Amino acid sequence: MIDRRTILTAALAAIAGTAAIRGARAQAVSRITAYAFSFPALAGGDIRLADHAGRPLLVVNTASLCGFTPQYAGLQELWTEFHGRGLMILGVPSNDFGGQEPGGATEIAHTAQQHGATFPIAAKAVVKGPNAHPFYKWAADIRPRDVPRWNFHKYLIGRDGYIADVFPESVAPSDTRVKTAIARALADS
Repeated sequence: MIDRRTILTAALAAIAGTAAIRGARAQAVSRITAYAFSFPALAGGDIRLADHAGRPLLVVNTASLCGFTPQYAGLQELWTEFHGRGLMILGVPSNDFGGQEPGGATEIAHTAQQHGATFPIAAKAVVKGPNAHPFYKWAADIRPRDVPRWNFHKYLIGRDGYIADVFPESVAPSDTRVKTAIARALADS
């Protein structure tokens, strides 16, 4: 006959084993950083995030016909203020929200230039759903509650390559919270 202690010990061992497997999976996933990804550049070639390893990154999905499109100018202000200290900004045009990025590379570049953007811009990409760019799939796996819900969603990647902060489209690039988070990411060694 099996006593209660034996059953309890076996149950606790099974729970501990399941937790160890989950922990090992989480550790394997956490080894992948943002620096593992690249984006086709709007002007041709690739934007390899590994080329910016050890530097904070602000990755923003953009759109030309959105009410938030003026945020391009705010992103340029961040670029001007923080790029010399190590910040990398990447605009990722996407037509995922409201069909607000219907044009091609020429139209996207024109909109970015109208707002004074000189930071790197990727080619148009999918940022949500099963066909999302691998960076956005990775970010959704890491922070499933912080996925883009509209254009100009911002992921701040720390020097370690992991998501340090997330800002929705309603938070302007000039917002104190964004600037404080960038300054903190730049200060982290």
